[in-house]
Amino acid sequence: MSTWQLQEAKSRFSEVVKLALSEGPQGITVRGEDVAVLVSRAEYTRLTHPKPGFVGFMRGSPWVGLELDTERQTSLTREMVL
Repeated sequence: MSTWQLQEAKSRFSEVVKLALSEGPQGITVRGEDVAVLVSRAEYTRLTHPKPGFVGFMRGSPWVGLELDTERQTSLTREMVL
């Protein structure tokens, strides 16, 4: 992420916006402290778009409707190959 001093970012605002579109987020500092980040609209939408919960994620799975064998063995021991 490139970093810009506020005064320089103000005077070269068009360039900072174009860099945010092409190269990603652009940091802005005031007196050496990071105070802001300029991101493209697409990046902002990606970051703020609500993600589906677990149930929504599972419902959107390509394996919806697939029958799984969920039967468990009830014996106390099982054979293992070592």
